[in-house]
Amino acid sequence: MVVSNMDSKADASNATQTNRPAILNTPNLITLTRFALSIVVFALMSHEYFYEAFWVFVIAASTDWVDGYVARRTSQVTQLGRILDPFCDKIIICGAYILIAIHTVTLDDANLSVITGWMAVVVVGRELLVTMLRGYIEQHGGDFSANRAGKLKMVFQCIAVGGCLLVFALQNSTETFAVVIGWITAVAVWVAIVSTIYSGTIYIFAATKMVKDLTRHGDAT
Repeated sequence: MVVSNMDSKADASNATQTNRPAILNTPNLITLTRFALSIVVFALMSHEYFYEAFWVFVIAASTDWVDGYVARRTSQVTQLGRILDPFCDKIIICGAYILIAIHTVTLDDANLSVITGWMAVVVVGRELLVTMLRGYIEQHGGDFSANRAGKLKMVFQCIAVGGCLLVFALQNSTETFAVVIGWITAVAVWVAIVSTIYSGTIYIFAATKMVKDLTRHGDAT
């Protein structure tokens, strides 16, 4: 009887370990690939290979959708993945915004169609604030997952970064294509900054409510 109970516990333990997703699973490897590609993008931007940086950035940004889809579809969601995914998103966006703002300063004809220094400060500040709030709330048992506004913000930021890279690559061109890219990028840049501020405000109000609820629940217990 004792042996039977031990066997049952062993089988249950083995089943739990079998069902538990591996840490370095396919979605997490895709996320780490995005991190590696972001470093390549930064290196290319630093040496002013903007056209090449654009295509590497497109590939890297595309993996943001792929890793989450694979994780949910194959039930491979892990705590590491929940940390790595937003971390890599912030690295590639914040890094790109900073480097674009630095290059914008060197342009003789810098205009409103590209990311500027104050925009980079707003984006980086917003990401740091949301990360701090998410860490605090989830540490206390709350759920501070990304909402629709935050996801749309990421899309607009990616379009803005990609557009700026093309603007830099085509800055000496007077063709119609270059002009059209400039106008599209200008719209994307301002939509991205507005959505960044808007989604950040939503997160602040949501975090304030969650903190009050967590405090109230802690006092009740």
